[in-house]
Amino acid sequence: MAYYIAPRFLDKLAVHITKNFLNLPGVQMPLILGVHGRKGEGKTFQCELVYERMGVEVVHISGGELESPDAGDPARLIRLRYREAAELVRVRGVMAVLMINDLDAGAGRFDAMTQYTVNTQLVNNTLMNIADNPTNVQLPGSYDETPIRRVPVIVTGNDFSTLYEPLIREGRMEKFYWEPDRDDRVGIVSGIFEPDNLSKRDIETLVDTFPGQAIDFYGALRSQIYDEQIRHFISEVGLENVSRRVVNSTNPPTFRKPDFSVPHLIEVGHRIVREQQRVQTMRLGDQYNRALREKSGQGAPTPAPPETPAQDPFYRAYQGPQNGHQQSAPAAAPAPNGAASAPACPIDNGSTATNGRLKSETVDQVKQLLNQGYRVGLEHVDQRRFRTNAWQTCASIQTQDIREATATLEQCLASFPNEYVRIIGINPKSKQRILEQIIQRP
Repeated sequence: MAYYIAPRFLDKLAVHITKNFLNLPGVQMPLILGVHGRKGEGKTFQCELVYERMGVEVVHISGGELESPDAGDPARLIRLRYREAAELVRVRGVMAVLMINDLDAGAGRFDAMTQYTVNTQLVNNTLMNIADNPTNVQLPGSYDETPIRRVPVIVTGNDFSTLYEPLIREGRMEKFYWEPDRDDRVGIVSGIFEPDNLSKRDIETLVDTFPGQAIDFYGALRSQIYDEQIRHFISEVGLENVSRRVVNSTNPPTFRKPDFSVPHLIEVGHRIVREQQRVQTMRLGDQYNRALREKSGQGAPTPAPPETPAQDPFYRAYQGPQNGHQQSAPAAAPAPNGAASAPACPIDNGSTATNGRLKSETVDQVKQLLNQGYRVGLEHVDQRRFRTNAWQTCASIQTQDIREATATLEQCLASFPNEYVRIIGINPKSKQRILEQIIQRP
């Protein structure tokens, strides 16, 4: 079966792999190529087709191998697999790559609920170290001065904004966003249905009927066409005889070719789409969580605004529950045990500054925090980094004088007139944030 390789995909991988095996004077080449895009678009499969066509040896690592009960094991595994790939180049005399599938699933932070472990730190640091020193990759407990062959690293993922930013910076990782266009889709789907003798017009009709579906949708569609044959087989031999007929049988079952007409394919495709929509509309998890919250007296949740970022700039916005309306900032009072809990997301209670001047609600909030012994800080972010929640420190208020504190706030607003600015309240004893409130929006 001759599968289709998208020309853009082939060009990007072929150039990156070849470039890393060449000695170009005065040229610094990124070792890592990050192929990212939405789920099910065939990133990994297209990579495998390119490797096969170029005759490249591949050493694989799954994103699921980047965590372990034993600290240091994933980092050691990366170094070991990289050296294995370098040994393949030396022994077999062919190009080789180290491929890490779903890197963001193993090393990324998607929201406030994602645990950040020592292994995550070590994986990020190891990949950065290999990218900076690709010919000097040592295993723990040993050191060999002999340089090894440089081996390009290919990583795939859906959302690289969840990864550690120094790892994906230019110079270490070259990014390639894979989004197949209509011609690519027609070519890939033609390869999937090549044994079924569908014409190019039939393929185009099928692709145009389901324009929003990922590539794996069409593979699932072809698989479900055979369901009717299998259903007939089960009915014919009897449900109790299926195991004897299928497993260790000297006469395995054969099936006639199913109906691959375009109307039948579209009918089965719509059936798959309806199942996808049921998953999106049922939201049983939300109902279960709402029942638990109502039982505990917290009320029913509604989705948070999409632009609401989480409190930690390292991970993305956590879409936590709200009470159906914007709440006012809570009083920064300590918990019974003396420690205050940080909010799940920043609060905007309508006290946004205008023209660099603070509203009275913000001044009152700062005064209340200072009177209760909390520290007050300021953070800012531009509109592009606001989406990734990459806040930067603006200033911190060291005084208890409300006038000096107000002057510091207004100075920060004036310094960043076209950016988001928020105040944070910090419990100096527990080192926890007890308030986050946006006071300026661009």
